[in-house]
Amino acid sequence: MRYKLTLLASAIIGLSGQVSAEDLLLEEVVVTATKRATTLQEVPIAVSVTSGETIEQAQIRDIGDLQSVVPSLRVEQRANAAAANFIIRGFGNGDNNPGIESSVAVFVDGVYRSRSASAISDLPNIERIEVLRGPQSTLFGKNASAGVISIVTKAPQYEFGGSAEISYGNYNSTVAKGNITGPITDNIAYSLSANVNQRDGYMDVVNLDKESNDRDRWDVRGDLLFEPTEDLSIRMIADFGKIEDVCCGGSNLVSDPGLETILTGLAGGAPYASEDPFSYDLYQTIISENDIENKGISIQVDYELGDYALTSITSYRETDAFQNDDRDFSAADLINSKGEHTQIETFTQEFRLTSNFDGPVNFLLGAYIFDEQVEFDTSLTYGTQFRSYADLLIQGLTGGTQDLDAVETALGPLGVASGDLFEHSTGYTNETYELDNFAISFFGTVDIDLNDTTTLTAGFNYTKDEKEYELGIESNEVFSELDLTGNPLTALQFLPPFLGVSNAVEDGEVDDDEWTWTLRLAHDLTENTNVYASWATGFKAASVNMTRDSRPFIEDQAALTAAGLNLTNLTYGTRFAAPEKSEVFEIGLKTSFDKGSINLAIFDQTIEDFQSNTFTGTGFALSNAGEQNTIGVEFEGMYRPVEPLDLFLSVTWLDPEYKEYEGSPFGDLSGAEPANISEFSVSVGGTYTHVFGDGMELIARADYVYESEVNLRDGYLEAPEYTNELTREVKELNGSVTWILTNGFEFSLWGRNILDEEYLVAAFDGVAQNGTISGYANQPRTYGGSLRFKF
Repeated sequence: MRYKLTLLASAIIGLSGQVSAEDLLLEEVVVTATKRATTLQEVPIAVSVTSGETIEQAQIRDIGDLQSVVPSLRVEQRANAAAANFIIRGFGNGDNNPGIESSVAVFVDGVYRSRSASAISDLPNIERIEVLRGPQSTLFGKNASAGVISIVTKAPQYEFGGSAEISYGNYNSTVAKGNITGPITDNIAYSLSANVNQRDGYMDVVNLDKESNDRDRWDVRGDLLFEPTEDLSIRMIADFGKIEDVCCGGSNLVSDPGLETILTGLAGGAPYASEDPFSYDLYQTIISENDIENKGISIQVDYELGDYALTSITSYRETDAFQNDDRDFSAADLINSKGEHTQIETFTQEFRLTSNFDGPVNFLLGAYIFDEQVEFDTSLTYGTQFRSYADLLIQGLTGGTQDLDAVETALGPLGVASGDLFEHSTGYTNETYELDNFAISFFGTVDIDLNDTTTLTAGFNYTKDEKEYELGIESNEVFSELDLTGNPLTALQFLPPFLGVSNAVEDGEVDDDEWTWTLRLAHDLTENTNVYASWATGFKAASVNMTRDSRPFIEDQAALTAAGLNLTNLTYGTRFAAPEKSEVFEIGLKTSFDKGSINLAIFDQTIEDFQSNTFTGTGFALSNAGEQNTIGVEFEGMYRPVEPLDLFLSVTWLDPEYKEYEGSPFGDLSGAEPANISEFSVSVGGTYTHVFGDGMELIARADYVYESEVNLRDGYLEAPEYTNELTREVKELNGSVTWILTNGFEFSLWGRNILDEEYLVAAFDGVAQNGTISGYANQPRTYGGSLRFKF
């Protein structure tokens, strides 16, 4: 029933200017959650929808491009192709830490994708994409504390048809897509689709004469629809995709002058790192690798039982991802890795029962099972130049009175021999992490018609989530294990000892359970105007830190000491972050009129114990922000001043605040404004369609995206000298012109970031380089042409 419910939600509100006012007034959609015929304005859900036509015209390739038409959504590409972060209304987390599921849940045809590595593949044959804002626990069974991105593909058709497309653009971008659908028998239909996406890199690794930030992806998908009776429908989907991008290049934004002199010397006097991220020049010792495979199968069964409908969705998915990169983003050979390998196996089962009564009460009841295993292994080694680097750092820290040889001699009584410290062949860590997650949810809603114009909706969700984890590091890093209390050389202890889990004190288990609910009152003021008020809560279970910055809780220190496990220099922090609990109060207005529509939502949304995942230079500090609150307003409007022209405007205003965040990696941030959340996000544009007398069409589309200036990361607000380098302001123009012929051919010219605007996507601490801050630049202007044939 979820598939049908999201079909309804697609047509209702937040249409981002993709549906005309005339359509809004004429089309009626069955509310399949209650089996009652209603108008488009009668289901009050804060959702934005992007149609398949817009995806084609705007050249939206994956979820990352979607933010140009959905202002409340932000997608950030981080260290590698699999490290994307989905953010709705300022809430989002999980990039590059395999133990964390995002607060924004991604579903494809009703199947949950638990990690961004399994959700970023190029978009298949899309019917629409829905972005539901705020907690959605009573409709979705797993981790939807901040919102949902629901991707709905086109179902197989009983009429033969399909399309083929070839696109070429700058950076030798080549995209080929094709799909075909048709009948096998009178009650069996199929569809097959495939796509290839290749592009040269837009960044140059100068010292290696190579390119970075290219694309090399392909996907195949098969879809079978079997309808043996009018009451029974079975849809089976199998897909396989591969990503082999070279991604992602980072540049220095802020450098310590002393370190800059040292590293330039190690690089032979040549630049050791790019100081201008928008030169798109990089300096690295190796070329990044990304090798990601995604595959899965799902079966959805819908069965009508008189006044009831039963839906079952069963899925099994595998993700196998390997990535490797230059960890210090420089031409100096400081820190290396043998790569990171992540394997994820996920099984899900969902059942839903919905009623179809003529009376004033209807309901939905559901159960959801989630069973997942995650294995992650990685390593860290000193580069061939790290001894020379450490030698120069020691001289600087001691005022030139000592060097590395002198330190090794002084530490001889502790068992340190000459050549032991920071040696490329012996200084390393090998890390292995495992996580088993089993969760079960029960959820449901009931709609009560109080009268002909007013409906009360109540919903619930109960989730029980159990996680078992094993964390281990084999370390041969000598220096960080020495007790140098009070010695300035502790600044070189980059890799403090790691205590594995499970152990005599820590059992490596975390269990959570929670009830969440939704209450909503909706009222039809007129036939085309609806208002609503809602109170909803959401829940995301604890997340496990599966990086080398996983640290015992301070409250376990005494027990660890008593058990003889309190290692020298062992640091304390968190093994896991406690569950997130979200709450939102929202009022909304939706109305359509002769030439357009307006949708307005005003909300106050809070997440208690928001799971903050902060890169520290060698790993990720996973902590709970006690309370993060955002007050906001979302406006979406469409207006057709004349028949060929559709104008749209979407505006989001957000006022975020850490109500409580005492234990952040940067000290007490309580009362501070969270970084990376723009106050204003705007998408404005229009589509002009001219129909010629012979039926040919010319469609011109443009959209302009604006995001107000924002600090890139918590903690940098207190460093005024960084202000200019560590902010982001987005001003991006996209456009296309499409010529549609009567014989099925279409030709498009398109451009994204047409004005070639420059801004930073993210900033983070440099690896093993105190005082250095690195970051990622946005993608420069891209443009090209597409030839499409539909039959």
